[in-house]
Amino acid sequence: MTEKEIKEQYSQICNLLSERKLKPAFDVLEQLILPTGFAELNDQYTSLEQNYKYMLKYTVEGINDPERQKIYEHLLISTFELADNTYENLRMKYSQSIEYQKKRGFLKHSITNFEGISHELEKYSIQQELRTLVTTENPGNGEVRAEAEIHLQKIFTIFYHIWFTNRLTGDEIEFFGSFLKNGTSPYFEKSLLITALTLSLMRHFDEHKIILLFNAYEDLNEEVSKRALIGLIIAIYYYDQRMPFFHSITGRLQIFIEDRRFRSDFEKTILQFIRSKETEKIQRKLQDEIFPEMIKLSPNLRNKLSIESMLGEGLSDDKNPEWQEILKDAPGLMGKMEELTEMQLEGADVFLSSFAMLKHFPFFSELANWFYPFTPDHPEIKRNPINKESADDMTFTQLIMKSPILCNSDKYSFYFSIMNIPPDYKKMVSDSLKAETEQLEEIAKEGSFITSDKKAEIIISQYIRDLYRFFKIHPSHTDFEDIFAWKFDFHHKFAFSKLLGEDPKMQRNIAEFNFAKNYFSEAAELFEILLLGIDDAEMLQKLAFCYQKMGDYKKALSFYMKADLFDQNKLWNYKKIALCYRNLKKPAKALEYYQLAEILESDNLTLQISIGQCQMELRLYEEALKSYYKVEYLSPGNKKIWRPIGWCSFLLGKIAEAERYYERLIGDQPNKYDLLNMGHVQWCLGNRKSALDFYKRSINNPESSEKDFMEAFNEDLQNLLHQGVDADDVPIMLDQLRYSLED
Repeated sequence: MTEKEIKEQYSQICNLLSERKLKPAFDVLEQLILPTGFAELNDQYTSLEQNYKYMLKYTVEGINDPERQKIYEHLLISTFELADNTYENLRMKYSQSIEYQKKRGFLKHSITNFEGISHELEKYSIQQELRTLVTTENPGNGEVRAEAEIHLQKIFTIFYHIWFTNRLTGDEIEFFGSFLKNGTSPYFEKSLLITALTLSLMRHFDEHKIILLFNAYEDLNEEVSKRALIGLIIAIYYYDQRMPFFHSITGRLQIFIEDRRFRSDFEKTILQFIRSKETEKIQRKLQDEIFPEMIKLSPNLRNKLSIESMLGEGLSDDKNPEWQEILKDAPGLMGKMEELTEMQLEGADVFLSSFAMLKHFPFFSELANWFYPFTPDHPEIKRNPINKESADDMTFTQLIMKSPILCNSDKYSFYFSIMNIPPDYKKMVSDSLKAETEQLEEIAKEGSFITSDKKAEIIISQYIRDLYRFFKIHPSHTDFEDIFAWKFDFHHKFAFSKLLGEDPKMQRNIAEFNFAKNYFSEAAELFEILLLGIDDAEMLQKLAFCYQKMGDYKKALSFYMKADLFDQNKLWNYKKIALCYRNLKKPAKALEYYQLAEILESDNLTLQISIGQCQMELRLYEEALKSYYKVEYLSPGNKKIWRPIGWCSFLLGKIAEAERYYERLIGDQPNKYDLLNMGHVQWCLGNRKSALDFYKRSINNPESSEKDFMEAFNEDLQNLLHQGVDADDVPIMLDQLRYSLED
């Protein structure tokens, strides 16, 4: 039995249980249990199925039982639990993923004495607090470092114990709860264990773990609180199918909904998860567009920009006046860089590609370190100071820690990557970080930047980026469920839909964010929910636009028509209605709305061209020609209008006029259709030799082929015959063309 088959069967069982199809779920579960060889699992299965049969029998016999629904839900929950345990046993037996390799190896190190380890951790934390008060003691001495190393290994042991525990015991729940409440436990250790809970939940469901995350969200430390919230959202989203049966979770969530801070943090987290979908697009832009352009500049960039002298001048707000000249060699680069800068300011992750290559340090071979908040207290930092003989090292690490731009994982990458660079560059980096930090602190004093809300947003975005790096670039990332491949359709999830439904403003913000990021399917779903029972012109237009971009012109048209009942942005709406009709192959209706738009904007060239195209499709060639002449009059240098004027003239039998316009096109940069159409014109004028030459040139065009030519020619044949070409001459002309191509 393969891992894939095991997962498919487990997912099928969960789907059936969520649909309350208990009998089919039992049938699949029986097949899943057989390969485990565990008699205990089989006994549990037999007992559950027998109890269900009894319940069905009593129900059919009409025996009234007021507790029946509770019993039924308990059976569903117990079956979910049995499926979880069976799935876990099979993965322990068959899975080759790093997660289960580590779990098999860790079992012998599992913690048994929680009271003892809790006492040791508390004792160490108190010692650390006392050391900060004793300034004469050197925190870098060997004994202190050794204690820190031992303590870190204990924290890692707890991290893995929590991760690899299926269902928490009473002792484990008590330990974790007291550890979170312990005022001496540092926030970075609490945060790490929050991640352990999250990973553990993704591996094996346990409602007690979710309740612990709820409790952790109430922690006074923002880092701990926000990490717990993100863990909650991941877990509840992942197990949404079973949430209707776990009232302790949905009830607690309902209480949290009343908290304004929770709603605000929840919205920020959702938006950051949605924003993470842009990360790969940003990396492609960097790799495919920006880096190649910068490489083109690099040979002369150092000399042209006088890099050394610039570094000597220190930081400056002024742009180098030579940059604009240099960037002429790479048109568009400045715009792309500005676009990336704007995305970064909005919270987009623009550093992934830069730091993906900096995860090779031994530090990252320890899996737990991918989730460790950046802190100068990490033993790896203390063991590897930036300036071994300088007191500035702590200042440097503090500066890195305060940076709002880098996530924790990237801060460690940054720290270890600059350890061996020359002192001058190291100082330059330090000065730059210091200047940035001082600037941010100055702005914060003015109350215009790092507000409580902004701080929460920074912490949330940093942790989600930490998770992104683990699930996307860890050497064994394919062994894990990729949470960033999820759709993030929170509005469709049982546990979250009520929260969003009770807060239309939040729902609107999420809809608008999806709309702005061009996630039209998700935006459309939310706009439809928001529009239930109300009419709003702007939302109707945005909903219609979503369906238009998705290619569903029928639905788009229906919402544009509803929006048309309002006196809002009529011109834009008319154009969109016309566009939908055109795509639905209804040119007469499209023309009607383009003409309504023309009344409001008579000199719009695009509008005139669209009117002409509709008239062409309706075979109103005289009217179409007038529309095209109007465009030429309003825009004399517009070469693109020559094509429709030339073709329309040809269809009307104004061959000399058509020739005049095609001559202009041929003298410019003709495409394969210009050459083909000029051939038609010459044939109609009786210039067969010239026609043959243009047909040959059309076929030989780099964008054409003989097959393309013949398809286009056959489409035009009726128009040629209508203009007087003899049908009997057509095969002769085409054969002559074929022979000429062989010459």
